[in-house]
Amino acid sequence: MDPINRKIKQAAVALAFALAVAGPAAAAGESHEHGHDAGEAKLVLDHGKKWQTDAPLRKGMSNIRAAVAKDVKAIHANKATEKQYEALAAKVNGEVAYIVQNCKLPEDADAQLHLVIAELLAGAEAMKGEHPREGAEQVAKALNQYGQFFSHPGWKKL
Repeated sequence: MDPINRKIKQAAVALAFALAVAGPAAAAGESHEHGHDAGEAKLVLDHGKKWQTDAPLRKGMSNIRAAVAKDVKAIHANKATEKQYEALAAKVNGEVAYIVQNCKLPEDADAQLHLVIAELLAGAEAMKGEHPREGAEQVAKALNQYGQFFSHPGWKKL
């Protein structure tokens, strides 16, 4: 990847992370004045129903799920290589950047999605560090939560 494309990708991932961290509290109108902060934000259903999704979100999340599923046996057996974790982290970051750029959800659904995205990005970052297996598990957990709270026909828990 040339340096310009690398910088664009890094900027997209940084933007996605910033939106994931700041978005839920801002979208929900929460502030420190009301005794809430982003650390207290939790996934919730839309009046008892799963949140609606759009095609770009479903595509990106399906791609992340497929990448994790491909390596899940090696991860569980603690046999995944550093190269596998790095590739998986890059895939997660790339797909999150795609989702952030293309997904257009209503404000409330978007705020909930940012909670999932924050977990995906944190997991991807951990996969590049000293605890890659824990990072992959965090990504898998975020994917399962996505399926629990978002309407995605055919979605299967990992």
